[in-house]
Amino acid sequence: MYPLEDVKVIDFSFHLPGPMASLILSEAGADVVKVERPGTGDELRMIPPFAGDESLSFAMLNRGKKSVCLDLKNPRAFEMLEPLLREADVLIEQFRPGVMERLGFGYDAIRAVNPRIVYCSITGYGQTGPARMKAGHDLNYCAETGLLSLSGDISGRPTVPQVTIADIAGGSYPAVMNILLALRRKDKTGAGCHLDISMTRNLFALQYWAVGETAFHGKPPAPSDALLTGGSPRYAIYEAGDGRYLAAAPIEDRFWQRFCELIELPEEYRDDAKDPERTRTVVAAIMARAPVDHWDRLLGADCCCAKVRNMEEAMADAHFAATGTFDRKVVTRDGRTLTGTTVPIDSALSVSSDRMQAPKLGEQNSLLFHSGPKDGTD
Repeated sequence: MYPLEDVKVIDFSFHLPGPMASLILSEAGADVVKVERPGTGDELRMIPPFAGDESLSFAMLNRGKKSVCLDLKNPRAFEMLEPLLREADVLIEQFRPGVMERLGFGYDAIRAVNPRIVYCSITGYGQTGPARMKAGHDLNYCAETGLLSLSGDISGRPTVPQVTIADIAGGSYPAVMNILLALRRKDKTGAGCHLDISMTRNLFALQYWAVGETAFHGKPPAPSDALLTGGSPRYAIYEAGDGRYLAAAPIEDRFWQRFCELIELPEEYRDDAKDPERTRTVVAAIMARAPVDHWDRLLGADCCCAKVRNMEEAMADAHFAATGTFDRKVVTRDGRTLTGTTVPIDSALSVSSDRMQAPKLGEQNSLLFHSGPKDGTD
């Protein structure tokens, strides 16, 4: 039995945060039905690259789900969806505050037909507060919460994160966590609730140490200043002799002493508290004497050091292969089998199928109990 195999989810979300959350629930056995707009569906369907006429991003994030196509502005939309709404355990949406209410699908309207519903709203700034209606994307959320200020180079210039931190770590994961907690409470009390998932608010948990330092010192940590922002030679990225990079994080003294011994750092520089920048400069000069693979072999096992790999190298790593990290597969509409998105669910709790497709737009429109046209419009 899968943990969520008796849970029904209606997903009004699109792009990344909500679909990733419902994918995680689906991987644990939940029955997920996407509600998509007629014609285009989830805008992610139009994002390249494509396998045939299918977006790879859409296929990866929506494998194993169902799709119904419905114009939510249709006067009969609520009536068409009501049978599904009555049976649902979870509803996920990520419109700006007030949009679902105007469409007739707000929390109060859904609760009237299903008081046990766990209604999860994912937004950039939350349902309340002066910024709640502000438009934004991942980069904006990282900027406004101070996260970008901590990820700058040595000059202090912020860099663009190469992963969608706010969408997933601030949106998808907290949404799943809160949905599971709400389902647990519902099992005990029979009552549903409205979850307010704010991506910006949740990003502060990733910066717990910076929040603490700012409150304690009365000023924020700066790039190349604090331990975790490059202010120590014990937590830095060094360029090797072949132009590749080594991520060195021998923070604890036992790791630092071993690191110093193996790279043969002169004794006078090992007490890095005296002059951190001088120690860093000497370490950098030593790193430049040999290619990164040399340092990776020498330091990788017991010094908290690692070669900065590209994605091809990471996905081909023997450890990830041995642990089944990329075993999950997605089958595209043109028959190609591709490596699927990994989700943070233990294999003991996830569905056993390793070859799943994403739904065609409106593929399960038969779930809409109405006599109108198949595309969900009048």
